[in-house]
Amino acid sequence: MPNLSNRNIAILTENGFEEEELTSPMQALQEAGATVQIVSPQRTTVRAMKQHDWSIELPVDRHISEVSVDQFDGLVLPGGVFNPDQLRMDEQAISFIKAFFEAGKPVAAICHGPQSLITADVVRGRKMTSYPSIAVDLTNAGAQWTDAEVVTDQGLVTSRTPADLPAFNKKMCEEFAEGVHAGQHA
Repeated sequence: MPNLSNRNIAILTENGFEEEELTSPMQALQEAGATVQIVSPQRTTVRAMKQHDWSIELPVDRHISEVSVDQFDGLVLPGGVFNPDQLRMDEQAISFIKAFFEAGKPVAAICHGPQSLITADVVRGRKMTSYPSIAVDLTNAGAQWTDAEVVTDQGLVTSRTPADLPAFNKKMCEEFAEGVHAGQHA
């Protein structure tokens, strides 16, 4: 596993993220030495879902209004059905996402997480995967969707479901270790 001890990573989420799609990448990043912060439009905590039921609450480290892309080396977007839907309605969250692409910094999104990327208008021409139900949305937004456990395209890492987390976490850590990608763009 790459050494990420000099990397600060943001996990952007709202309530309704799929528990394992946040906790597993966070653990992988921390085990690689990264400093990980949960960033949210919520001020104190965010609540997870485990399949179709509400589950754990996690503390929010930074409110979306308090952060800048300059403070982070990479961005993780967990899935869940409610989470990306809420993020898409938050202008600060969408601007934050777009700023990572403008800066060429790596982004990792799993399951329904890529829906936020559609709203940020950063998927056109990109090779991606996602939860199958949003494949048409990504294709209509200009992405080249494929059904694979993990797809990497110039610093953008995407996966389909929690079953893909081992491959997703490995590629995410590799891309975050590489840093800025010239092909990552808004």
